[in-house]
Amino acid sequence: MAIEAVAYARAGLVGNPSDGYFGKTISVIIRNFHAKVSLYESQYLEIIPSFQDQSKYESIEALVDDVNLNGYYGGIRLMKATIYKFYQYCKKNNITLPQKNFSIRYRSTIPRRLGLAGSSALVTATMKCLMEFYEVEIPKPILPNIILSVETEELGIFAGLQDRVIQVYEGCVFMDFNKKLMETQGYGYYEEIPTNLLPKLFIAYRKDLSEGSEVFHNNVRERWLAGDPEIHKAMQDFAEYAQIARDLLWAGKGEEIGPWMDKNFDRRRSIYNLNPKHVRLVEVARSVGANAQFTGSGGAIVGIYKNDEMFETLVKVMEKEGAVVLKPKIDP
Repeated sequence: MAIEAVAYARAGLVGNPSDGYFGKTISVIIRNFHAKVSLYESQYLEIIPSFQDQSKYESIEALVDDVNLNGYYGGIRLMKATIYKFYQYCKKNNITLPQKNFSIRYRSTIPRRLGLAGSSALVTATMKCLMEFYEVEIPKPILPNIILSVETEELGIFAGLQDRVIQVYEGCVFMDFNKKLMETQGYGYYEEIPTNLLPKLFIAYRKDLSEGSEVFHNNVRERWLAGDPEIHKAMQDFAEYAQIARDLLWAGKGEEIGPWMDKNFDRRRSIYNLNPKHVRLVEVARSVGANAQFTGSGGAIVGIYKNDEMFETLVKVMEKEGAVVLKPKIDP
């Protein structure tokens, strides 16, 4: 029996990156891009490499191009760590797994290292396959925690819950990671927002601007842990922007969240060392009257356009920057 599971790219609208610092965020799924994992029963447990895990190249230049685009790691380590964490969860919760093996492979259309949550999408899709294959149910609010632990605990990659929550819940979700709430119930407050309340959104990105989130986060985590008041205040500000945007959406004023997206980016810019080429995309979008900020760690942006004329203008100006513009598909 073959099993397939899909998880989609995402865009953080407001509040990012406070999810890793007990903040609040609003995020949407982007069905234009996905990670798909296929699993079938087999004699041995095998993780089948994808083209992103290649180790044979036509030339040294081809290897360099691959590293610039995909980094040094493909998806195998993510899948291996996911399987390990899934087993740990089952063992901890006294879930006996049947003695059967599987082969598993993945394919992903999510542009790599552009802040679109490609890694967490792969982990999420893998976890979904394992749950179905072994007939294990994991409570929906808890599942993002396990998915996050794959990268933070097993691979030593700092990240927050936002990506995993939206990839589990899909649609549009407001998330509150209040510290007391997280400590008492083990997960945040996740509120699904009807997508018809959203304004007109666009996504723009350049594939040649790939940069891992570990580069983006630089030393902010260390400053947070050290109690740096500037960082703590910034995370409070991000959370406040998300709360305001959430209230505007429910009030039917989706168009008015644009300035809060702009504030979010400008505040982020005040504490992070951002790649000027990434910042350029935001500036270009704003130059034609759109609101814009990063979807995640950088490389791709999300924004609001007012009408079709503005969208066409965005396409033209972004084309001059070597960037692609699209309208995100959020609903199934």
